[in-house]
Amino acid sequence: MSRVIVVGAGVVGLSCAVRLLEAGHRVDVVARDLPRETTSAVAAAIWYPYRALPQDRVTAWSATTYDELAALAVDAPESGVRMVPGTEVVPAATPDPWWTSAVPTLSRVERGWSFVAPVVEMPVYLGWLAGRVEALGGTLTRLNLRVLPDGGDLVVNCSGIGSRLLAADHGVTPVRGQVLYVDQMGLDRWWLDGAGPTYVVPREHDIVVGGTAEEGDWSRTPSAQTAAAILERASDLVPELALARVRGHKVGLRPARPVVRLEREGRVVHCYGHGGSGVTLSWGCAAEVAALAS
Repeated sequence: MSRVIVVGAGVVGLSCAVRLLEAGHRVDVVARDLPRETTSAVAAAIWYPYRALPQDRVTAWSATTYDELAALAVDAPESGVRMVPGTEVVPAATPDPWWTSAVPTLSRVERGWSFVAPVVEMPVYLGWLAGRVEALGGTLTRLNLRVLPDGGDLVVNCSGIGSRLLAADHGVTPVRGQVLYVDQMGLDRWWLDGAGPTYVVPREHDIVVGGTAEEGDWSRTPSAQTAAAILERASDLVPELALARVRGHKVGLRPARPVVRLEREGRVVHCYGHGGSGVTLSWGCAAEVAALAS
């Protein structure tokens, strides 16, 4: 057993901590932002590989995560994971997505393709993950770091956009995503528009409507003008949204990078740059991190 310090308490960091604890390590999670303050908490959190490369590794990580989330939906419904059917709208001549082997079944339909995807209620799920860390004997501490910690036998860097500082990696850039939340009105399918970052994701008590993909924008302040444009685009997918009551707005900064960095460098395992696919890659990456720690 070794002592591992995981830096970052978003979905990737917490998933890595769980797998490391299950492997018998002593694990302490430290982070500037606690789980429900992270970008992960803003996510619509539908399983879907988005803005993450390389394709082969992302497909493998996505498949592992799909299977784990599907199992949680059955075995641990309190985790906030549900399996929900939906459709991505794409032109008729569009080839199947490069990640299609990661889902059990993907069907061509009139407007695009449909499949059943895990949908994760992030405030619930992040609390569940943090509870798993605690139940397995790990700790979670707020700590504002300027450098990666020098304690422990191994450090796992899951700091997302913070890796610009902590890993001195300026290849990590923010991609601003704004979403709004509207009343749940009986919607039981998700919808995506393949032409742009427009999505409608039903949760138990509300619907997440997005979004934007603003490169290099660090602002976390929601824009009323942007929100109106999002709702207009989303209403083309689901016309009933035009009459839905808006509950609130949030902004998250996706940690984009040309490719996901998952590698060991001495006593540090780096695991960041997941773009818009933190939830989608989380358990696949966590399994690889645990293997690198052995």
